[in-house]
Amino acid sequence: MNEVSRSIEDQQAATPPRSAGAALRFLVIALTAFLTVVDLFATQAILPSLTKHYGVAPAAMGFAVNSSTMGMAVSGLAVGYFSRTIDRRRGILLSLVLLAIPTTLLAHAPDLTTFTLLRVAQGLCMAAAFTLTLAYLGEHYSAGDSASAFAAYITGNVASNLIGRLISAAVADHFGLAANFYFFAALNLLGAVLVYFTVEKAQPMKDMGGGMNSHFEAWIMHLNSPSLRASFAIGFCILFAFIGTFTYVNFVLVQPPLGVGSMTLGFVYFVFLPAIATTPLAGRAVKRFGTRPTFWGALLVAALGLPLLVLPSLPAVLVGMVLMGVGTFFAQACATGFVSRAATSDRGSASGLYLASYFFGGLIGSAVLGAIFDMFGWSACVAGIGGALLVAALLAVFLKTPMAPATR
Repeated sequence: MNEVSRSIEDQQAATPPRSAGAALRFLVIALTAFLTVVDLFATQAILPSLTKHYGVAPAAMGFAVNSSTMGMAVSGLAVGYFSRTIDRRRGILLSLVLLAIPTTLLAHAPDLTTFTLLRVAQGLCMAAAFTLTLAYLGEHYSAGDSASAFAAYITGNVASNLIGRLISAAVADHFGLAANFYFFAALNLLGAVLVYFTVEKAQPMKDMGGGMNSHFEAWIMHLNSPSLRASFAIGFCILFAFIGTFTYVNFVLVQPPLGVGSMTLGFVYFVFLPAIATTPLAGRAVKRFGTRPTFWGALLVAALGLPLLVLPSLPAVLVGMVLMGVGTFFAQACATGFVSRAATSDRGSASGLYLASYFFGGLIGSAVLGAIFDMFGWSACVAGIGGALLVAALLAVFLKTPMAPATR
């Protein structure tokens, strides 16, 4: 009996370190994600100020700010293509260091064209780090742990949406637009320092057979999978809807009848706070309910927010933004983790294809929904967002892996 008691005590004593280790791992992964993509959406918080600064229409400025997704789509494909020959740690580190260059230059962009090209350059660097990190997580953790690892990464992405926007609005309001970009360049370098000390050196997955054809074979293999094809298209729809919501709602918020001030606009993005709490649960939800039911539930939450976005009431719009944030980020965590599990080999290539589709969806969403917003108004824009969520829900029928079997 004493031996049994001692055994139980030993197990209990061993549990806290494991829990502490898991919490630290979650924090490091989330912080890495935060510092990798903080530039992506933070600039949306100062869209009205940038529109005034460059003297252009909202749709033109929205497209310029979101043109980073063009660079991310191209970079996702390129890095995915060569992923099996790229050292993960070195690639992530170099990408974050280089990211600080276009971020700094944005402080002195003389016109909208230069601004757009620098945002594209930011996207190239961000997506390189993003793609290699996803590949690293998929290769470094077991199938069971990877769902939580990807949820941690997406949680950091959510945090960058909230904290990045708050920082951007505050710095721009108090110190000007140029100081805003200098500050974010410093955050890029801080991300490189974090990666240097926390990411282990890991060899990329073995080549499939040498030669250029093997890279195309990997893409063809992934695209021949109905589940992966569906997940790539779902990624497109998710960012299409997200960009449409959180880009053009800024203009709705600052105009009558809502009339939110430029500084207050940053605090509006506390609507992402609930998503920071809920997104880490995505991995656990997928393990318990399966990918498809979890994904459909996330999209339902997002869809419930759409009617609230068109009401002439600030509290209603804020609640709608909360539901959209919670739903889309939860759905993204499901989809990102699914790609890693469904790709039986060359996860870097699969992640690259997913991210290219994901960010291409953001670019198209910015252009299409921006045009709809300019020509037909916010209600029509929200209807387009709803259409994207509906398509994503239909595509989820094809999401089938051992962790989300057809019977679930």
